Amino acid sequence: MTYCVAVKLDAGLVFLSDSRTNAGLDQIGTFRKMMVYERPGDRFMVMLSAGNLSISQQVREILQIEELHDGDRPPITIWNATSMFDAARVLGSAMRRVYDQDGASLKKSGLDFNASMIFGGQVRGEAMRLFLVYSAGNFIEATRETCFFQIGESKYGKPVLDRMIRPSTPLDEAAKCVLVSMDSTLKSNLSVGLPLDLAIYEANRLESSQIVCIDERNPYFQMIRSSWGEKLRLAFESIDDPQWDVDQSAAAPLCVPSPRYEAMKKITHPGEKLV
Repeated sequence: MTYCVAVKLDAGLVFLSDSRTNAGLDQIGTFRKMMVYERPGDRFMVMLSAGNLSISQQVREILQIEELHDGDRPPITIWNATSMFDAARVLGSAMRRVYDQDGASLKKSGLDFNASMIFGGQVRGEAMRLFLVYSAGNFIEATRETCFFQIGESKYGKPVLDRMIRPSTPLDEAAKCVLVSMDSTLKSNLSVGLPLDLAIYEANRLESSQIVCIDERNPYFQMIRSSWGEKLRLAFESIDDPQWDVDQSAAAPLCVPSPRYEAMKKITHPGEKLV
């Protein structure tokens, strides 16, 4: 399995992926799921992948040479696309090409064509964009209302993102947030594992030097893993325990009058005949 997350902010983009693959309890491997495509001063793009490893690896290789033919226009590649939208179309074309090659064989073997990608970045002359690309090659784009995408084991790390991430969130704070999101996933799911790949892109830079591989010895991630659990426990303990009485002096009583109470239980008395 895997967990990848990407965030589009006013200040830039944040990408994070784990590197564990799992084909059974005794078939655990480590493969990078982040690929950076960069031409400094012209374009910066990142692809994160989840799903069938053989599919995502083929898409990664094909993407670098894939040409999208669009009417009378010259063939479009990720290296000459004039917009991230066109670059995402090239990625979708690469996905469909792999499906045409392997889809029938996978189905014959009882396997689904299962792969999804997060693809984002910036091309000179336009704003940053972030896309979620499905296995069929179609895609959706991040908006200010939905400014992050997740693929893979997303449920464990989503709550902290929902509560903390806004388009106005600073890049460093967003990096901290996605690492907390990843730590929550690592804590709850053994199919997601270290090392991690983290990339931070500052808007309009068209290159990035903030790309790091994080393993179990990384001091910042060690701090995240220990302090997040401790502070979460302290926050939990600071919340009042349930108060069952209806004393109005209680700040937040749990048990308050409600017509639904009677429907929840049937009280019998000694000697009462049960029907």
